[in-house]
Amino acid sequence: MRFHWSLAKPMQEILYIEVPTPDTTSVVTWLQDVFNPGIGEKITTPSGIRIMFSRNTSQPSAISETSIDLADELSIFVWSLQRTTYLKAFRWAEKPLPNEQDILRYLINTIREQFPNQYPEPPAIAPGQSIFAALAERYPLTVKYFQRMPNGEYDLQRVYWWEQRWRESVRNPQQPRQVVFREGEQGAGTRDQELGIRDQEPESKIQNPKSKIPPISNPPYDLIYLGGALGVIHAAVMARLGYKVLLIERLPFGRMNREWNISRSEFQSLIDLGLFTPAEFEDVIAREYIDGFHKFFDANNPPQAQAPVLHTPTVLNVGIDAEKLLRVCGQKLRESGGEIWDETEFLRVDVGETDVTVHCQHLPTQQIKQVRGRLLVDAMGTASPIAWQLNGGRTFDSVCPTVGAVVASGFEPGVWDVQYGDVLNSHGDISRGRQLIWELFPAEGEELTFYLFHYHQVHPDNPGSLLEMYEDFFTILPEYRRCDVDKLVWKKPTFGYIPGHFSVGSRDRRVAFDRLVAIGDAASLQSPLVFTGFGSLVRNLPRLTHLLDTALKHDLLTAQHLNQIRAFQSNIAVTWLFSKGMMVPTGKFLPPERINSMLNTFFGILAAEPPDLAEAFIKDRVSWLSFNRMALKAAWQNPSLLLWIWELAGPKDLFRWLGSYLDFTVSAFISALLRGWFPQWVAQLQSWIEPRFPALWLWLLAQSYAVTDGVGQPQPTGSQGTGFSLKPLATSIEHSRQLEL
Repeated sequence: MRFHWSLAKPMQEILYIEVPTPDTTSVVTWLQDVFNPGIGEKITTPSGIRIMFSRNTSQPSAISETSIDLADELSIFVWSLQRTTYLKAFRWAEKPLPNEQDILRYLINTIREQFPNQYPEPPAIAPGQSIFAALAERYPLTVKYFQRMPNGEYDLQRVYWWEQRWRESVRNPQQPRQVVFREGEQGAGTRDQELGIRDQEPESKIQNPKSKIPPISNPPYDLIYLGGALGVIHAAVMARLGYKVLLIERLPFGRMNREWNISRSEFQSLIDLGLFTPAEFEDVIAREYIDGFHKFFDANNPPQAQAPVLHTPTVLNVGIDAEKLLRVCGQKLRESGGEIWDETEFLRVDVGETDVTVHCQHLPTQQIKQVRGRLLVDAMGTASPIAWQLNGGRTFDSVCPTVGAVVASGFEPGVWDVQYGDVLNSHGDISRGRQLIWELFPAEGEELTFYLFHYHQVHPDNPGSLLEMYEDFFTILPEYRRCDVDKLVWKKPTFGYIPGHFSVGSRDRRVAFDRLVAIGDAASLQSPLVFTGFGSLVRNLPRLTHLLDTALKHDLLTAQHLNQIRAFQSNIAVTWLFSKGMMVPTGKFLPPERINSMLNTFFGILAAEPPDLAEAFIKDRVSWLSFNRMALKAAWQNPSLLLWIWELAGPKDLFRWLGSYLDFTVSAFISALLRGWFPQWVAQLQSWIEPRFPALWLWLLAQSYAVTDGVGQPQPTGSQGTGFSLKPLATSIEHSRQLEL
């Protein structure tokens, strides 16, 4: 006797959603015990339920054959990945089942009510309570593995401090803590009101520092830098130009909670400037890779949104020993007469007519200090209270909460080849309102540096949590790279908030005040893709240094002049819509595969292009023609992309982006007309214009850089144009000072 089971019925996926909870067991229990579809027969399975709709059995007259027609059904099941829960429903039937869509809508609505999005707050730390005890219940794995790190308690306190400061800044953008004052007229000027500098009392410990501390007798510095990471690179260059420089750093100098990657061609600008020799550069390289990979999870994507691996062998392929690089820069700073005050916290600055007075506190001794200089440079990064005050009416538009660690050893052989880097990688879809993205960079010996981050909309109800991300990191690391987490040897954590600003034009964010200018992350002028101030600073260091040197030589230190010293690029500003498309709006649910589909569409196009185009895009060098060609190709290949962007960005941001695009178009057109001759013409005018009209010379120099570096076409360092080099200008500082005297 033969049985013909009607197994030819199609099995079709009809629902895929994320249930934003790591407690997958509770979702299964809810499906089995609570959810009532209202139709059919519910049958439990190990990971969900089946809903049976009918069972028809027929037996033909032929005794030799029996045919059994299996029931039509819906199969609903869940699984856990990336510390969240995913649910799929499959139809096993020839055609849509009775009330199928009603069942699915009811399932989605009820499961959203039962398992809504949650944005938990970090617990408070009681007086005298250790950071480990305070966080152990909420973040058990984070506490467990930080306890195994050198200086783990101190570093976890830093994570907690950074998150608390970020949350406070996001939730009170209109009332940032005031740290910038004018001497003798706090909050009294029109410009003060425009900048949000109000007539209010500072914190009690610095209410009137002048009345408590006698003025220091040391001669003023030319430059005072706040922040010793990106700050020390710029400070060392300026010190080697002959300026008297002071660097103030809150941490012990040389400590870093991030590692840096770059390419040889980009680092060459530091060699051309004269800050590093080729031998010194080789000495700070921790690892150089053969290739770097970009790949986003696409198992659930439609065919047009699947992509091969993108190879970028000359992008971020040089892993830098960041702490060694900082030590070299610190040594060069000191050798050039500069000073470093580490473990010293900035408190406030008083801006005078001829100088600034910086008030700070030496943390080990609690001693209050004050120091004067001609110009203050804010390099404090995303947590800078100065940057928040200057732009108090406009918060950052996006942020990348980033966590990770340097692992000294413990991975089994073959888990990763140290000759390769993972530049951008996702191993799953949206998780609890975030598309998590990995980076992996091998360093010295067996060391591997990991980052886990996501692009995030800045929202007061959901600022973005480093602690939640760290619990994710320690939980899902074995999903990303095969390992036993308990066998790993941890060297140090890597973490931070990396903000983004959606610029419409070069002037819509303040980076300066009188005798004060911001650089790096504090200026929020990073690439929306690579999203870190290190690469942006290095790429723009000749430009920033040349302009700042010119301003200092001629004492052009008002906000009007200093606002010209910025690393703005219109070709990068226009790509903010790309990062907008990687953010899940707070409180909303997207199809889990949506962001991976968008990323794969775009990176698939890059993978099909010549390697030079992908390199130019990721290194902030993409041209107007290339940008438009890729955008049109993406829209043609995946027309749904336009609708997805509309849903994510909305009409307000889309119209705002059109302003960015128009600015990029105009800048590219002007650049095409001028960059072939304008920089050389400006350089020829220098000897006549600079001594007579220094402000005009600074403006012309800024425009020269705007039509080259400002559209991703940098001037060669030390060229016959206005490209900057330390070597021809270092000897001019003393001569300029003598002329001023």
